[in-house]
Amino acid sequence: MRHILYALPLAVGVFLLRMIFERLVAKPCAHILQIQAGVPRQAQPNAVLEKVYQSKTCPDTRLLEGLSKQMDWDERKIQRWFRVRRNQDRPSTQKKFCESMWRFTFYLGIFIYGIRHLWVSPWMWDTRQCWYNYPFQPLSPGQFNHYAAELAFYWSLMFSQFIDIKRKDFIIMLVHHLATIFLITFSYANNMLRAGTLVMCVHDASDIFLEAAKLANYAKYQRLCDGLFVVFSISFFFTRLIIYPFWVVYSVLIESWEIVGPYQAWWLLNGLLLVLQILHIIWFYLITRIAIKAIFKGKVAKDDRSDIESSSDEDIHSSSSKNPSQTLKPKDRSHTGNLNGDTHDH
Repeated sequence: MRHILYALPLAVGVFLLRMIFERLVAKPCAHILQIQAGVPRQAQPNAVLEKVYQSKTCPDTRLLEGLSKQMDWDERKIQRWFRVRRNQDRPSTQKKFCESMWRFTFYLGIFIYGIRHLWVSPWMWDTRQCWYNYPFQPLSPGQFNHYAAELAFYWSLMFSQFIDIKRKDFIIMLVHHLATIFLITFSYANNMLRAGTLVMCVHDASDIFLEAAKLANYAKYQRLCDGLFVVFSISFFFTRLIIYPFWVVYSVLIESWEIVGPYQAWWLLNGLLLVLQILHIIWFYLITRIAIKAIFKGKVAKDDRSDIESSSDEDIHSSSSKNPSQTLKPKDRSHTGNLNGDTHDH
């Protein structure tokens, strides 16, 4: 068990490696693809609004009315100031491209490494082999390296989530990372390495196509982005909603009970696996919404989890709140973004 603790200092190394990769590899690639960092529009300096912004980035109606009276500004003008100020803090397309390129590289590399070892393993083709002679199964160097790399990566994601691009599903991703870290550590401590490597490979498979689709989107290759998103959706459905529950979870839930019999960790382990499955269903719902929008609009639409704002979005919201019966004009609809790449994983 103490060997897996090496993943904590290794996570720091992974984070530093990411910084180096983004600077020396991803950023030059972004320049080649003409993805510029860009300088966001600066909000007009205002001490009163800045003080409010530091405590509340999205003021409610009551606060807007108070600020309007205090500063003798129109509420729409104050809303616009807060929008510009929020966008000022958001990362550029180049920053998001570099982040996605790092994730794409890791997922591709770790998946190839994992599948290379699993391909010659009998438990990949017959999951009942995961439980024969359990818990007295030897730990191979390939299994340890796979576990250490995955655990270090997810620890680094846990920490970096607080400084990376902020998304609406922040809490869901936090739960996912915590469940994943605990599940990896728990399965290692209980020597459930064979089932554990299957779970990790199944999860990494679809993430490769997601990050690739985001890279294509940032580079403005829309057709490539759409195609990769379709591949991602299909691979997500088969790996997370078919292979994972009916192959991996079934083995841990049913086959382990039949072969090994009841054991103390059975309830907790299966509980964690089912938590991940619930998250898969939530994410697939979001993916389906994007796919439906793509069918009607002809391209992959803005991710529902994205926090990117546009002036038209806020103006529409503001005007609709004053006149609920007002409908959107065609030109307003054209401002929705294309797959801002904020869909995750996981």
